[in-house]
Amino acid sequence: MTVFVDRFNSCVVGLQNSPRWGRLVNRRMTVVTYTGRRSGTEFSIPVAYRRTADGVTIEVMMPDAKNWWRNFLDEGGPIGLRLDDVVRTGHATARRDGKRVLVTVRLAAAGSGR
Repeated sequence: MTVFVDRFNSCVVGLQNSPRWGRLVNRRMTVVTYTGRRSGTEFSIPVAYRRTADGVTIEVMMPDAKNWWRNFLDEGGPIGLRLDDVVRTGHATARRDGKRVLVTVRLAAAGSGR
């Protein structure tokens, strides 16, 4: 399963960087970067997102098969994401509602740190 996920993620990132397809893919996909709470390791993964008035919402598909969103439970934590070819920082919080998980990202003001 890990090999499939790694290949899929590489493919998505490749499409995002493509001169031909990048603009189309980047409308709905971004790469989020976060630090694991327990491991302290930095991870970057592609996710689908939707812009909101003050940030971004990520609906985690098949959340029981993924762990990354658990880093943002309770108080949440810092996150980085690429929007319009610019890396933005923000604060993400995850909320589970039955089988659905939403990660809400409140973006930091442009030009400011986390």
